[in-house]
Amino acid sequence: MVTMESVSLLDEAEQLADMLTHSELYEKYMICRNHVAASSSAQQVIRKFKIIREKYNEVQRFGRYHPDFKKVIRQMMDVKREVDLHPVIADYKHAEKELDDLLGQVSLELARSVSKSVKVPTGDPFFDRACNAGCGAGGKCKCRTTRSA
Repeated sequence: MVTMESVSLLDEAEQLADMLTHSELYEKYMICRNHVAASSSAQQVIRKFKIIREKYNEVQRFGRYHPDFKKVIRQMMDVKREVDLHPVIADYKHAEKELDDLLGQVSLELARSVSKSVKVPTGDPFFDRACNAGCGAGGKCKCRTTRSA
């Protein structure tokens, strides 16, 4: 059932999305993305990476028993370094990270405004530090490790 409150929330969500798509970080991200798409050298490096990645995936199926294991692993490391050091791609990845950080902050703020127990991914692969209760995983937040008497 659609209520006035849910319509109002949807309107505010649209306004937030509009604010994000008109932010400096989003504009920078789109400019960098377009530079990657327009750069022939960046596209060449990306194509090279995709070709080596296919070989790498094939080698991974057999592991170190594949006859080209060491060669393909070395090629993958080299082309990955080439991708990471390409200035246009590096700028794009930096802009993408900044935008991702902003979106993470917005998500965290929205979740905390609803409840402190709402889980939000924080980017920590070992433990979600934003968790304050109820994750059931135990550990830093002590939600499972402390027992009520």
